[in-house]
Amino acid sequence: MRATKITALAAATLFAISLAACGSDSKDTGSGTAAEPTMTSAAPMASSAAPMDSMVNFGAGCAAVPADPANAGSFQAMAQVPVATAASGNPLLSTLVTAVKKAGLVDSLNSADGVTVFAPTNDAFAKIPKATLDKVLADKKTLTSILTYHVVPGKLTPADLAGTHKTLQGHDLTVTGSGENFMVGDSASVICGNVQTANANVYIIDSVLMPKS
Repeated sequence: MRATKITALAAATLFAISLAACGSDSKDTGSGTAAEPTMTSAAPMASSAAPMDSMVNFGAGCAAVPADPANAGSFQAMAQVPVATAASGNPLLSTLVTAVKKAGLVDSLNSADGVTVFAPTNDAFAKIPKATLDKVLADKKTLTSILTYHVVPGKLTPADLAGTHKTLQGHDLTVTGSGENFMVGDSASVICGNVQTANANVYIIDSVLMPKS
C-alpha cells in the first residue's frame, strides 16, 4: 500500500509539472505572438527611411523656392503634378517654361514616364546674350535640341547622378561630383537638387547646357 501511495503521489506530481509546462508554453507562444507584430511593424519603418532620404532637397538655390505648400512653386505642390506643369509654378524657371512652350514640349514632358530634368534658372538664360537667346527661341529645331539635351530617361537620385547619361537629344551628358556638390557638363552647377515632381526628378542648374554639334 505504501508503494501504491508513493506511485500515485509521483504520478500526481508529474501531472502537475506537465500542466505547468503546458501553461508555460502557452505563455511563451502568446509572448511570441505579441513580439511578432513588433518585428513586422519595424520593417516598414526601416524600408520607408530610404525613400525619405532620397527625397531630400539640397543646395543653396532651394532657399528661393516658395515655402508655402499652397504656392504652386513650392516643393510640396510641384511633387503633385508632372514636370512641365510643376516648372510653370516655380519662379526660378519662368524662362525655361517659355522655351518649353515655344518648342512644343509641354505635353511630351508631362506624359514622360520617369525622367530626370536639368532645369536652367532664369539667371542661367540671362547669361546668354539677348540677341542669341531670341534667335534660339525663334528656331524650334535648335531649341528642341537644346532642351531635350537637358532631359535624361529615368528618375536619377543623388546617389545615381554622377556618371555619363544618354539624353533624350541623343548625346551623352556627364555629371561629376557627390553629396550635395554636382557639376553638369562643363559649366553648370546644381543649385537645388532632387526636386520631386509627379513624373520626374529635377535638378535646378545655374547655366544652360549646350549639346556638342
